[in-house]
Amino acid sequence: MNQVRELVFYRQHFHEFFDKQSEKAKEKIDYILFLLTHIDKVPEKFLKHIEGQKGLYEIRVEHGNNIFRIFCCFDKGKIVILFNGYQKKSNKTSSQEIELANKLMKEYFSTTK
Repeated sequence: MNQVRELVFYRQHFHEFFDKQSEKAKEKIDYILFLLTHIDKVPEKFLKHIEGQKGLYEIRVEHGNNIFRIFCCFDKGKIVILFNGYQKKSNKTSSQEIELANKLMKEYFSTTK
């Protein structure tokens, strides 16, 4: 299977989140990231634009009763930038996490241009 996107991890936020997860949760996250890099049209079940947020997406991972969200955006059409992630505990996406992701996205684009 050919790779269609490259993953870029901006700073340490994603790795700090990932390192705290169980081995099984890490395997599921890795699987979703593999799909993201190898499937041209990723189903909304795994990648969804966040309403009201310009250019911000969430990678959606479910493992058992756990729901994880990892924020990202695209750069130059193909590169996925992974920002912060968290375990979702309610139906609503955490506004605090969205604020952090937006801040990181602005920071990323201001340092790469």
